[in-house]
Amino acid sequence: MGAVKMPRRSMAMVNEPLLHYKPGSPERAILRAELDKLKNGPVLEVPCVVNGKEHFTGKVVEQRNPSNHEQVVCRYHNATPELVKEAIEGALEAKKSFEGLPVQTRLAIFKKAADLLSTKYRAELCAAVMAGTGKSVWQAEIDAAVEMVDFWRIGAEYVEEIYAMQPPLNDFGVWNRMEYRPLEGFVLAVTPFNFIAIGGNLPSSPALMGNVCLWKPSSNAILSHWVVKKVLDEAGLPPGVMQFLPGSGGMMGEICTQHREFAGLHFTGSTGVFNSIYQEIAKNLANYRSYPRIVGETGGKNFHFVHPSFVDIDTLANQTLRGAFEYQGQKCSATSRMYIPESIFEWFKDSLLEKMKGIKQGDPDDFSIFMAAVISKGSFQTCKSYIDHAAQSPDCEIIAGGGYDDSKGWFVEPTVIVTKDPHYQSMTQEIFGPILTIYVYEDSALEATIDLCDTSTQYALTGSIFARDAAAIAHLSARLRNSAGNFYINDKSTGSIVGQQPFGGGRLSGTNDKSGSMLNLLRWTSVRSIKETMTPLGDWKYPSMSAEV
Repeated sequence: MGAVKMPRRSMAMVNEPLLHYKPGSPERAILRAELDKLKNGPVLEVPCVVNGKEHFTGKVVEQRNPSNHEQVVCRYHNATPELVKEAIEGALEAKKSFEGLPVQTRLAIFKKAADLLSTKYRAELCAAVMAGTGKSVWQAEIDAAVEMVDFWRIGAEYVEEIYAMQPPLNDFGVWNRMEYRPLEGFVLAVTPFNFIAIGGNLPSSPALMGNVCLWKPSSNAILSHWVVKKVLDEAGLPPGVMQFLPGSGGMMGEICTQHREFAGLHFTGSTGVFNSIYQEIAKNLANYRSYPRIVGETGGKNFHFVHPSFVDIDTLANQTLRGAFEYQGQKCSATSRMYIPESIFEWFKDSLLEKMKGIKQGDPDDFSIFMAAVISKGSFQTCKSYIDHAAQSPDCEIIAGGGYDDSKGWFVEPTVIVTKDPHYQSMTQEIFGPILTIYVYEDSALEATIDLCDTSTQYALTGSIFARDAAAIAHLSARLRNSAGNFYINDKSTGSIVGQQPFGGGRLSGTNDKSGSMLNLLRWTSVRSIKETMTPLGDWKYPSMSAEV
């Protein structure tokens, strides 16, 4: 017998290739020019955009380079309550025509946006991400260019697959079919600073399915989100489909969740903010036309758990260094706690500390850096407080880093804490900074430590296990089944790719609706099941009612 032939996806279902920005490369020169333009050119003033019209409200705030306080990357205008209400009504009006577009016309918008970002706008967006949110050139390329392109291009392919999902059975004279309708009302998208691709995807996923959105971009990433908005506009997105509204999340949430036509929330941010919006939605249930869809990705306290059988120490150190310190630990999935057996800890410690000596911090304008500054003064103060507390604690030893400096930017050194207390605060609380805390367990206490890993935090976003023994991999995978929505074996806890590892966590890390997959898109549709009968009903009586012979 020949090999079984598996069905193949469309050739369009491929990930966007990464550019490498090597010295002398054309992409490096183009990006450098965009960075120079940001640094030396006029400061852009970003408006709210409602129904295609720009609104300069006068409530102006500056977004600054976190690695260089002196550089203003843009000034933006915050929305007013009146403008938010106008945006809701405008979006509902735009919905009447947008949801009626042929699906091919709608998807063409996002496919064109992907092509524009892949080429014309790639350098502009990467520069905005580097200067505005402190990403190195490599991290900016992964996020702002590649993942955003993937969300749009692969998302459109997923929508076509969804529309093709139809009932497999039809009786004679009957045609059954499924109609994938957008939700009744509007969706509120509340987006984060740390991944511009997530920021662009949160309003785009509902729009791919024919919905309209109010888009509240993070105040720490306005410039980057503005570039994404420009790309979508040039791609032909109709006015009013995505209302662009920088401003107070609390104010917007209150207005939106009290509106009868509120149909859904697409959220990435803190667990506390998500909980408060969820509670507001619950209080207003009786007012809504239909039950709102609530999709959220929230906090994380992501782990590396090492089994005694894992002996590739250099790989473990490399994976942990990247997982903990890429983008200053400001990834939702960043490695922030680690459990390692006593038998291999000293080897690992020596390898990790030696590799950390090569980490270079600075302004992303320097393409040779690995890390930059954390996003804001508030983040800096949070990191500082955890480092200071560990320095004073008898249960902790800071074995690397521990320094911080806010004289020019919000710089926090990559810091490694070793604790004797598995419930110590930096082992259980989300920090969102470049701080890794390690708990060294006795090899004989493996089972109890697995329980600690599973139960010592309220989160379940990402986690990694490292083991050589196949039975150990199976055992750890089973025991930690509910501890992470994205689970990695012999790999770091970060780096999910659209179309490869759909992303999301459970417990208090979110609703686990898996961005970057068909599952998330299905949350933004209300399916109508249609049966069309093509033959007459000749008699109302059942066959069993026939007279006895």
